[in-house]
This record gives sequence, structure tokens and C-alpha cells, in this order.
Amino acid sequence: MTAQANCPLPPGFQLEQYRIEQQLSLGGFSIVYLATDADDSPVVIKEYLPNSLALRKQGATEPSVPEEHQAAFRYGMKCFFEEGRALASLNHPNLVRVLNFFRANGTVYMVMAFERGRTLQDFINKNKGQIKEKFIRGVFTRLLNGLREVHANKLLHLDIKPSNIYLRNDGTPVLLDFGAARQTLFNDAPLLKPMYTPGYCAPEQFRDRDRLGPWSDIYSVGASMYACLAALPPLRSDERGKKDTLESAVRRWEGIYSEQLLQTIDWCLRLDPLDRPQSVYALQKALARRVRHVVRRDVKPAKSWLGNLGRRLHSLIKRT
Repeated sequence: MTAQANCPLPPGFQLEQYRIEQQLSLGGFSIVYLATDADDSPVVIKEYLPNSLALRKQGATEPSVPEEHQAAFRYGMKCFFEEGRALASLNHPNLVRVLNFFRANGTVYMVMAFERGRTLQDFINKNKGQIKEKFIRGVFTRLLNGLREVHANKLLHLDIKPSNIYLRNDGTPVLLDFGAARQTLFNDAPLLKPMYTPGYCAPEQFRDRDRLGPWSDIYSVGASMYACLAALPPLRSDERGKKDTLESAVRRWEGIYSEQLLQTIDWCLRLDPLDRPQSVYALQKALARRVRHVVRRDVKPAKSWLGNLGRRLHSLIKRT
């Protein structure tokens, strides 16, 4: 079935006790809305609607699912619902809060707390090449507190990237939009196209899916930190598996950021899962390590070298 564009629910649509205000995003797996609850407080609602399995036309409420795709659609709906149930049991300041989940209109909805701020991707776009090491360490150390809670509950995120890391107005990070249901559905329903985010997913998400674990999310964290430096994600891990031309962080940003931070990023981006940090705690320890002030190679070393040369020439001229 060819991928198609699903029509969102219109503004003003009453969905249980929620009123749809506007569409926020539309992807291959779901539609996300801004809505208000019975108390007129803003919430975010995510609707399960994979466009390779179902089609909702303009003016319709329920999606149309062809007979040959109904089994996959129902299985995906079950995965999405179970993921909502699991996430609703988590209560952590660095994780998006799931408030409710329910079935309606022939599909499933997940209601999440509305947060004010911007994504890390927006921050990267605005501050290309100027993001400080202190900011990177602070954001990701706190974000990993939330990811530790996820892993402690035997869950994986599987879609960590800057656009899924939200920075509240006070600067605290929140991890959004879990991709575990998408990954499970794709694994068991070959009719679906893979829903990977190029550059951010670990190589075992392309193959060897029985090797998925906390280290898979850790690869994505490393790729997100790399993107903070490069303003772009690293080379896709499946391409790296064929020919690894990715320049290491240690080599690319030598002297600009501390060697310890760059080594940590490269550690997370190892292709072999066993070569990466095996737990969030191990990565947090590395990020929390104090380092001394970094001297930028493109400013002070050059001035110092030229100054020494000038003094030597001046000394030679005086002698002659």
C-alpha cells in the first residue's frame, strides 16, 4: 500500500473531554494535536494513524483500513495502547507526562502534558557552532535522569533525537515521543516501512534487532550530542557499517571542546553495541566529570606561536 496523507481532525472537534485546537505535526505513524481539556488547559494529543495501513479522508472521523491491513493495524494499535499504559505509570520531571490514553474513532489516542519552550533542534538551528560545553553536559546529564527511569521500567525509547528533546522555558530538558511502539510494529508487521530517523538510530535498529538494549538509546544520545557540535546528525549508522567515514569528535573538534567530552561522544557512537556505555549511569558518570578550562586552538595557540616567532626575529635583528 502506497503511503498517503491522512486528513487530521478539524479544529473544534470534540474528542471525549478534549477539544482539538490545531494540528501540531503529521508523520508516517501518527498525528499530533494541540487541544484543551475540560478545564480549558492545554494538552497534547497523539493519534495512532499509520499512513501505510490506513486512510482518513477529508470530513471523515474514522480511518478506512483495507482488509489485508486490518491485522497489522490492530496489532499496531495494541502496541500503541500498551505503550501509553506503560508511560502513564512513569512520573519523572525529565519525561513527557502521559495523562490519559483511550480508544475512539476506530483508533487510539495518547494525551500528554503540554510544555512551554522549544526543541533542542530549534536551539541548535539558532546557535550553530556556538553551543557551549557546559550547556551540553547540563542538558544531557539531566535528560539521562529521565532515560534511566525509562530503562529501569524495562522500556526503550528508540527515537531519541534533538527534535524529541524539549527544553522548557527554564532550560530543563524533557524527553518526548517514544518510538518503541513504532519499532515493535515494524518488527512484526513487514507491510510497514521502517520508521528510522537517519543519523540518530543505532545500527542494531536496522539489523540484529535482538541486540536492542539501553545501549541502543545511548547511541542516539551520542548522535544528539554530536549534532549539538556539528549542527547536523552524524553519518547514518547503516552507511557507517559499509564504510565508516565518520570523522571522530576527538579529531574534528580537538581543542575546541574538552577531550573528555569528545571521547564520551565517540564512545556512545561505537558501531558495536558492546563497545558503548552499557548503562545510562555509566554515561552520566562520564558527563558529570569535571574538566579544566578548554583553550580554543583557533585563537590563543596561534597568537602565542606568532608572538614567540616575533620575539625571536626581534632578538636576531638586535644581534646583527
